[in-house]
Amino acid sequence: MPQLLSDPFLLWPTANSVRVVWFTEQPGSNHRVCYGHPLREVCASTVRLSRMAEDAASYVGLQSGQAETYAQRTNRSIFRHEAEVVGLLPGVRLPYRVVSTLEGIVVWSDEFTLTPTPAPGKPLQILLTSDHQVLPMVPANLQMVQAQGLLDAVFFAGDLVNMPDRASEWFDDNRGGAFFPCLQGRASRLLGGETYRGGALIQHAPLFPAIGNHEVMGVYDPEAPALNLSGARPSHALASNLTTEQSQDQSFNTLSYQEIFAAPPYYAVTFGDVRLVVLYATRVWRSPEPGTTGKYSERPEDPQAHWGHGEFIFEPVAAGSPQYDWFSDELQRPEFQQAKYRVVMLHHPFHSLGGNVVPAFTDPVKVIGADGQRYEYPRAQDHLIRDLKPLIEAAGVELVLYGHSHLWNRFTSASGTHYLETSNVGNTFGAHPEGSARGPLPVGEDYRATGDPNGLIPVVPTIAPLRDEHGVPQPFIASNEITVFSILDTGNGTVASYRFDTRFPGLPVVKFDEFVLCTHPPASLPE
Repeated sequence: MPQLLSDPFLLWPTANSVRVVWFTEQPGSNHRVCYGHPLREVCASTVRLSRMAEDAASYVGLQSGQAETYAQRTNRSIFRHEAEVVGLLPGVRLPYRVVSTLEGIVVWSDEFTLTPTPAPGKPLQILLTSDHQVLPMVPANLQMVQAQGLLDAVFFAGDLVNMPDRASEWFDDNRGGAFFPCLQGRASRLLGGETYRGGALIQHAPLFPAIGNHEVMGVYDPEAPALNLSGARPSHALASNLTTEQSQDQSFNTLSYQEIFAAPPYYAVTFGDVRLVVLYATRVWRSPEPGTTGKYSERPEDPQAHWGHGEFIFEPVAAGSPQYDWFSDELQRPEFQQAKYRVVMLHHPFHSLGGNVVPAFTDPVKVIGADGQRYEYPRAQDHLIRDLKPLIEAAGVELVLYGHSHLWNRFTSASGTHYLETSNVGNTFGAHPEGSARGPLPVGEDYRATGDPNGLIPVVPTIAPLRDEHGVPQPFIASNEITVFSILDTGNGTVASYRFDTRFPGLPVVKFDEFVLCTHPPASLPE
């Protein structure tokens, strides 16, 4: 019996419209959205996703939790259907379903609701999340989110899946925690004796994503046996006479992310009282271990032709780059200046106790010596701290949201800007306060082993912090049993964070932190 590969979800609302998107494994026909009372219909356009595939690391098609075995990379047909529902009224939520004819059979989705961008002044509940990556606690996390009530939007700060070209991670990973099932209440993950389904969230609330390092694929080779995430190289290392398509294939690309979400690499939108500015600020991940083709060095025994480029940045954000200039202009726009709440979202952290905040977010400096090639990352040249942070704080940004280190911690600068990392959703890489050093690290002040390398003190949760074995309140949550989510409430101007202990499914969700976004007029931006 044919069926839809996903429920519908909502994207890119305007004052009188919203886009509805869903997926099937057959091209089908007569794809449409049926909505409202009296019933109306709008037809959908269909495209095939160009890079969807499986490989030997895919969990699909066999016994639950077992990896499929492919002799080589195997393309998979996934079709995306999109319809724009127009003529909507702010504040009016209408029922809708999607329908597709597949193999001659008419297939309907369940009924959900849609609405356009809310008008200013309407109180909103917005989920702040990131780093799902098909990880074990995500279904439990999102099921607890749904239990809090209907959301108005989801702000997602990158790393949606592990391998963006691997179809099963988006749709039907047989471990039960693929991206869309988790956010649509159709997951099935056993954890602590309880089966969690995720939350039916994005069928009703639009999703606003950002690019993380796990949205970026490496060099594209359709004949290679495995999908290639980490084998990326900077485009400036390529020949200058390549076409854009050739350059993407031979360096890195975000094609699957772009095709699924129809999203530009960086963008700004107004949603109710919020002006959301989304940046493309991430880099390739390389191992810190000595003796690897890593972030700090190359293996001296490897031929120089095989040396890499360190942990390079995918899209420049430094002063003078196109993205920096766009961001600077956006902060001057009336839509930003007049917004009640101004939020910047990106993947890489500004301030963090996590391991991924080191080394500095800057271009690697190559140093070639007798022991081969190594890379230095001067902290004074961190592009986020040196170039973007002065713009952010002068412009009166209330909240900067990011992920990448898989933990919860937050910071507040002297200007009143809050920096929130709420990515302890599926698992953790640990936190590094005093006494818990990151490693291995090069020697020197550019590589801080503990604390926030960029100079802020983490804020201890205001309501119910976790405590260490000596009873001392901890300014972070980094756990593989306790999952965290955060909600921006525009009605009272607060951001509240909640934790749920998956070891004790009968216990309630605990609100452990809350802070107020103090709105203030932006100052003049630095020259």
